[in-house]
Amino acid sequence: MKSGILLILLTLTLLIGSVDQAHAECSQKYDQISEECISQNKKKLVQSEYELSQVQKGDVFFYYTSAGYFGKLLVDAAYQDKGKCLLYFSPETYVKGRVGVPVDRLLEIAPRFNQWPTAIANLDTVDTDSQSDLSVRYDVAKNKCIVATDKAYFFKYTTVVNELVGGSPILYYAALGLIFLAVYLIANAVFEEEDKFKASEKLEDAGIEIVKKEDIDGFVLKYSRPFFKRYFSPIVQNMRKKKDIKERYRRKLASAGLSKKMTPEDFYAFKLFLIIGFPVVFLALRAFLEETWPLSITPIIAIVGYFYPDIWINGVIQKRQERIIQGMPFIVDMLALSVEAGLDFVAAMTKVIEKAPPSPLSEEFETLIKEIKIGSSRAEGLRQLSWRVDILSISSFTATLIAADSVGASIGPILKQLSIELRQKRSSDAEKKGATAATKILFPMMLFIIPSVFFIIAAPIALQFMGSN
Repeated sequence: MKSGILLILLTLTLLIGSVDQAHAECSQKYDQISEECISQNKKKLVQSEYELSQVQKGDVFFYYTSAGYFGKLLVDAAYQDKGKCLLYFSPETYVKGRVGVPVDRLLEIAPRFNQWPTAIANLDTVDTDSQSDLSVRYDVAKNKCIVATDKAYFFKYTTVVNELVGGSPILYYAALGLIFLAVYLIANAVFEEEDKFKASEKLEDAGIEIVKKEDIDGFVLKYSRPFFKRYFSPIVQNMRKKKDIKERYRRKLASAGLSKKMTPEDFYAFKLFLIIGFPVVFLALRAFLEETWPLSITPIIAIVGYFYPDIWINGVIQKRQERIIQGMPFIVDMLALSVEAGLDFVAAMTKVIEKAPPSPLSEEFETLIKEIKIGSSRAEGLRQLSWRVDILSISSFTATLIAADSVGASIGPILKQLSIELRQKRSSDAEKKGATAATKILFPMMLFIIPSVFFIIAAPIALQFMGSN
């Protein structure tokens, strides 16, 4: 526990150190911002427009001029009224061979004869405005003044907070102390529950028999499980609508073959966790890649996170159902041979599970045998099998066996007939897919062939025309 707390504290120290280092490289004090700092933010520089009302005194912009020089700009005043638009700023362009070129600029426009002029500024030199790096104009449609970056590239860095940065160091170190204390208390609470969680996890695993099956968890579920299982599942288990959650997701988990891996409460906790998890990953990638993705899409990403588990589990169900349909004829054949050899229904299924390759259908038969052994009737077990798998072929199979069992008929010939029908259905489905495949590839082929034919026909004509000229 102590080692875990020390690890978290060390990580926090490194993070704070990196923040301090970043501040050392790129200070929030305008006078201390260097050209190297601005060049490190080159990826963030874009051509854009700002409404003058969005620009305020103290805003700091980094820029890259049309002539290829970096610089910084401090807004001294910006306002708009009915008769005037004004932007007063202090730029400093780092020109080769000079420490910096300070230039004070005032861009002011007012209507003349009901026409608004455009004020432009060049940030490379002092005495010429031959090229417009920055301009102020009036947008009639919006009825607002616009600050446009024109041929330069800009990035809004920050609003100057010299007074705060230069504040008392006692407050700074006191804040760091409170952060360390908060992290220590949270880590202590987490690691105190570590042993309890591991013990409950072992008890849960002991009550679940490990079955032979492929890993279908998926990347997102695999790395999200430790978090939602520990922090979100207990919350869901205490919710008032716990019963509704069970009814909503129990069959989906059964059809996906995940009933032994997670409960309906865990699945709903997974959905709730991704409401936070997806935006956190988005923000982390945005910061790591230094991209300028709009933060306004964060709520959309949270909604996608909530619905992602439903999309994922529907895909798992569809793949599992396809595997069951593919393996049904072989397993039903083996079941018919075992019954005709003199074995009863349960013994025949046991033999099929032993001899057949691992598949979702053999897992379902194994579950059926366990239910019969613990007291369920054969008919009830078959109904549960049909409910879990949720496929028409399985429903027809179980209904036939239940009907034969109710009248005492021999199921051997029935199983053989079912096997023949299943093979015929599988063949017809394959023929249908083959017939639709030609239609599906028709349009991609047309998109490829038509330009090719056009090029083959047009190229000689074009060459002949060029030769004649």
